[in-house]
Amino acid sequence: MDTLAMHISNGIINGPVAGIFAALALAALTVCVLRGRRDLDDRLAPMAGLVAAFIFAVQMLNFPIFTAGVSGHLLGGALAALLVGPWVGALCVAVVLVVQALVFGDGGVAMLGLNVTNMALLGTAVAYLLIAGLLRVLPRTPTGLGVTAFVSALLSVVVAAQGFVLQYWLGGTTDLGGNITGLAATMGGVHLLIGIGEGLITATTVVTVAKVRPDLVYALRALKPATPAPVPAVGGVR
Repeated sequence: MDTLAMHISNGIINGPVAGIFAALALAALTVCVLRGRRDLDDRLAPMAGLVAAFIFAVQMLNFPIFTAGVSGHLLGGALAALLVGPWVGALCVAVVLVVQALVFGDGGVAMLGLNVTNMALLGTAVAYLLIAGLLRVLPRTPTGLGVTAFVSALLSVVVAAQGFVLQYWLGGTTDLGGNITGLAATMGGVHLLIGIGEGLITATTVVTVAKVRPDLVYALRALKPATPAPVPAVGGVR
């Protein structure tokens, strides 16, 4: 293919595998809608729109990986998870992917389930799990929040890229001669570099929002800091 698509293009993965992941993505997004309705309020709803618009913009930064129609780019899953939570965050990324596929032709429509699985579901879920763990041990200062945002964005991008490797192993249309390990190394290495850029953008954005309106950062509201274990009384002194 002479033109690189932003996401997985039609023909990269075979139809049966694409159909399975489309069904999985639809089921997962249904759960996100049901769970996300509990979080939506007058504060989160407009924030979700802003997050989706920002993710749409940063995903336009596109980095070609190889000439098979696949490219790397910023994902936004960690940013969405930090600002609007995992359920609404996954929906924000999914909406961006649908608009890009249907309106701008970025990624094949038949491959939409694959792209949603990797970027909206897998990327956001991994990011939020890391966020939940890191915010329980790191101080809730700008530095601690910045480190949390950077690490979660970096690793979520790498894991999402490996999601594509799994999909290609299951139903890739081009024979790699059994060199799926080479594909995994290529995707992991390139997306590690992309993840560093995404981590910096995510950390800068989230820390800036937290300094101005910390109440708009979902992760700071929803995730409670770890409470230290009570120290037992010794010698009758409390």
